[in-house]
Amino acid sequence: MMSYYVCLHQEGVSSIPKLIEKAYANNYNVVATSINANMVPFEPDESDPTYPATILSAVDWNSKVIFTMSDVDVDSPNAKLRQHAREVLLRDVAWAEHLQNVGSVMVRLRGPENANLADIVRTKTKDLFPLGNWFIQVPITNPELATFEHRKDASAEDVTRAEHNDPWHWWNNLRIAVKQSTKVKVVIELNDSDRPSKETVRRWLGEPIEAIIIPSSLFVRNRSNYCVLKKEWQVIIGHFISVRANIIISTNPTDKALSQYADYLKKLISENCDTHMLNSYENMLEIPLQPLCDNLDSYTYEVFETDPVKYKLYQDAIQAALLDQVSDEEAKTKLTVVMLLGGGRGPLARAVFNAAELTKRQVRLYIIEKNTNAIRTLSYMVKTLWANKDVHIFSKDMRDFSPPELADIMVSELLGSFGDNELSPECLDGALKLLKPDGISIPYKSTSYINPLMTAVLHQNVCQLVSTVPAFDYGYVSLLKNIYHIDEPQALFEFTHPNRAEKIDNTRCKMLSFTVKKDCVLHGIGGYFDTHLYKDICLSINPLTHTAGMFSWFPMFFPTRPRTLKEGQTINIKFWRCVDATKVWYEWQVISDSEEWERHNICGTGYNMRL
Repeated sequence: MMSYYVCLHQEGVSSIPKLIEKAYANNYNVVATSINANMVPFEPDESDPTYPATILSAVDWNSKVIFTMSDVDVDSPNAKLRQHAREVLLRDVAWAEHLQNVGSVMVRLRGPENANLADIVRTKTKDLFPLGNWFIQVPITNPELATFEHRKDASAEDVTRAEHNDPWHWWNNLRIAVKQSTKVKVVIELNDSDRPSKETVRRWLGEPIEAIIIPSSLFVRNRSNYCVLKKEWQVIIGHFISVRANIIISTNPTDKALSQYADYLKKLISENCDTHMLNSYENMLEIPLQPLCDNLDSYTYEVFETDPVKYKLYQDAIQAALLDQVSDEEAKTKLTVVMLLGGGRGPLARAVFNAAELTKRQVRLYIIEKNTNAIRTLSYMVKTLWANKDVHIFSKDMRDFSPPELADIMVSELLGSFGDNELSPECLDGALKLLKPDGISIPYKSTSYINPLMTAVLHQNVCQLVSTVPAFDYGYVSLLKNIYHIDEPQALFEFTHPNRAEKIDNTRCKMLSFTVKKDCVLHGIGGYFDTHLYKDICLSINPLTHTAGMFSWFPMFFPTRPRTLKEGQTINIKFWRCVDATKVWYEWQVISDSEEWERHNICGTGYNMRL
């Protein structure tokens, strides 16, 4: 299981070492409690649970304790209260910094006005030190809504006003005020009186979530008298776990069911944490591969070869094509010439031979591979594994190859995360001369898709690259984890093969319109593709139709400057695919309310694909 923590949060605690002992005995690995239970006097005295500093080792202060700051309002409209609150909070922070040099403090948002709090947080997070994080505790829905059930005097306007006073906005304003600092994360507090809508939950998934707080009142007892969560809460908490949110369970100090809560949540974590071999790539930004101009290494080939689904579908497509091209009567006499463009270390060649064997059809396979290092592995396979097969290897670029004969079927896997971003149109157009006039291509069509995304984590990662590269002019490959789909993906560019047009033009330009489902921040554009291999046999990384179990391609991410969007607003995204003599590149631009935002990657000065 991935490393999640389950934290026990209790207030009114007299001894932190005893709280840690109790937490560990009940299966928790972190505790959260007030840093200064005593509001006055200002000087710490013996009754403060954090006094003296030597009650825990420095390592334990850093790794086992999250400090909750005094619940004071530094943005109170009353100047006296505001001043007092500021002194208390700064005293808390000074003591926390003394006890922890890489620890974490948690502060609660009380409403929409947080300018003074944001100033304090920004001052404390702008430098390299201290290294600790600020966890901003935000209720998932406005707590005021829960009070209306018991109030007779609340009007419909009061309810509407409370609904519009959305805690996500409290967080968003603070996040913008602290300059999107990577040290500021959100902790979402669930409550038993108001269950959030699906879209509210989905939107939070696009934020840098540290943890969710589950009050013990959310638990109910089942028939066996065991503490469990209702199905609806299991689903909601499962979504948060899937984006790596940790768990904080908030109880009163006398609660007797602590271990039941922890065990139940650990079970929920193991059911929702979708562990796989590529977890380490989540939210990382990678510059896409350029297999046309760069030779892939053995590690990269090996990662792709372990995909359990892709090569099986290729084999199904080749099988179906062989059965269509050669009747049962001709099976023993008719030879099908298959041209494999880019053999790598042989997975597609294996798919061709498997398909031939299963269909009992005769094939002659030509493997064209420009990577001389991969040729060594392929030559070995021909000698040892395929010695009795009709197979021929050529160390050539497919665009410059003159074949001994023309192909009935051309097979390739030249597709990138955005379909055409590894230059499959240019490569397959160049290889058209290898195909018989009635020959077919597997795949025969690819389509790219885009949609607007909110993803604070990826935005922060882009900002960290700005000092070294024009980071907002790159398209990245990323295993998108903490994202909110502002609207669903739509089809962008389509390419078909073989392309027998008189004049081939692979430039494209298209504008698509999207509707914002909920107030949010646009951080960039998600890019996906699907491809038709043969007839209706498809591979897809479009979130709406994703091929189950396939991980060969991560989506793409095209960053934009962050803008807050309103529910119901229409935004247009314009995309260009540009080609010159040496390269291919994309340009992208958001157009909203007739205002044109920045156009990214003009003339391919950032991300481009070399021909």
